[in-house]
Amino acid sequence: MSTKTYDSIVIGGGPGGYVAGIRLGQLKQKTLVIEKESLGGVCLNWGCIPSKALIAAANFVEKAQHGAGTMGITVSGVSVDPTKLQAWKNSIVKRLTGGVAQLLKANNAETLAGTARFVDAKTLEVTTANGVERVTATKGIIIATGSRPVEVPGFAYNGKTVISAKEGVSLDPLPKRLLIIGGGIIGMELGGVYSKLGVQVTIAEFMPRVLASMDEDLTKPVIKAMKAANVNFVTGAKATGYTTQPDGSLRVSLDVGGAVQTVDTDVVLVAVGMRPNSENLGLDKAGVTLDKRGHVVIGEKCETNVPGVYAIGDVAGGPYLAHKASKEGEIAAEVIAGHKSARDWRAIPAATFTHPEIASVGLFEDEARKKGLDITVGKFPFSASGRAMAVLETDGFVKVIAERTGKDKKDAKIIGVHIVGPEASDLISEAALAIEMDAYVEDMGLTIHPHPTLGEAMMEAAKAAIGEAVHIPNRV
Repeated sequence: MSTKTYDSIVIGGGPGGYVAGIRLGQLKQKTLVIEKESLGGVCLNWGCIPSKALIAAANFVEKAQHGAGTMGITVSGVSVDPTKLQAWKNSIVKRLTGGVAQLLKANNAETLAGTARFVDAKTLEVTTANGVERVTATKGIIIATGSRPVEVPGFAYNGKTVISAKEGVSLDPLPKRLLIIGGGIIGMELGGVYSKLGVQVTIAEFMPRVLASMDEDLTKPVIKAMKAANVNFVTGAKATGYTTQPDGSLRVSLDVGGAVQTVDTDVVLVAVGMRPNSENLGLDKAGVTLDKRGHVVIGEKCETNVPGVYAIGDVAGGPYLAHKASKEGEIAAEVIAGHKSARDWRAIPAATFTHPEIASVGLFEDEARKKGLDITVGKFPFSASGRAMAVLETDGFVKVIAERTGKDKKDAKIIGVHIVGPEASDLISEAALAIEMDAYVEDMGLTIHPHPTLGEAMMEAAKAAIGEAVHIPNRV
């Protein structure tokens, strides 16, 4: 068997892998990207992008049905064609995945469709449609194999009535009833989508509350809005199994504090998290170390314990975020090419595309208090924002958390910003930059923000942290 040689090889073409491939190409490295399914990975094919397209459509339906009348606009005959909706969503996916292929080619990175396994730390065997090929890398191999949905005992996926998020973005026809097991980000996002599209949604969460990793004040506006959209929540609930009814529907059993409750549904969507794709790669042949959860252990340069073998994205540990994977892809590529680069960020922003949206960067308030930090907190509600009123999006707030570093009240460095409300996912980038730059609340407060915009809430919340907010009463 002949062996083809490259400077670098990337296993996986998701948002970490394809970015690494592009960056390696930019740095004049002869590069191969191996992908066993579709370029773009989970994010482009059935995660980030498809779900956000559906969320946008669902929000549009809700505005037409419930918001337009408030503005004096009469809308009638609103209906959803799930087949056309899926075709539109799929067209976006096709454009983006096709764009990834073109970008790799434009940067002289080769691609190979197949499944890779390590032979040793520098060599891979790739099973393709045409047989097995052997490839080797002289400078580095990057593991970017991502993650997959966790399966719950008693709820094996069948792709039709018991599904994961992969099938959850492709429901056509829409079921009448949908039970979602898991009230985390995926479950809450898709629950919001389908409730707005007319599906009767129930969300069962094992923890005492949904979105339990976030401060409770951030989640309250979301829960309130979803309950208003007739989403039913069952918390403290463990799904134990189901039976198939004569009509083909499912009767799901939930253990809620020792008492059994049943929920009748047409489809069960399991959304309890993701697990790393580190099996079946032959990592033992390369000598790569894994942690107890199956993540590849890496250092600040994304390198594993084996020189020349790197790992990025979900397979290398949380947070499971596409933009974190992309950043690590750039870092690993630059290190391989001989540049100085490292995982030296201060904080990684995250966004939850519920309605209203939630976005966070840095420490949560509860987290900061548990650490014993001397903090000041500023909040500005969107109900006081003229722009928010104009777009019928007044639920939520911006919260700025700052650590006091001196005697003057203005000596307070921003360590966390959390937003629940309109366009939170776009607004959070300013906060990420503030933390990265070691900004103080006065810096953000003194920065002139255009009026009337949602971004003014950032400025006002920063001012509120030091008692200088203009458009709300100060409590500091």
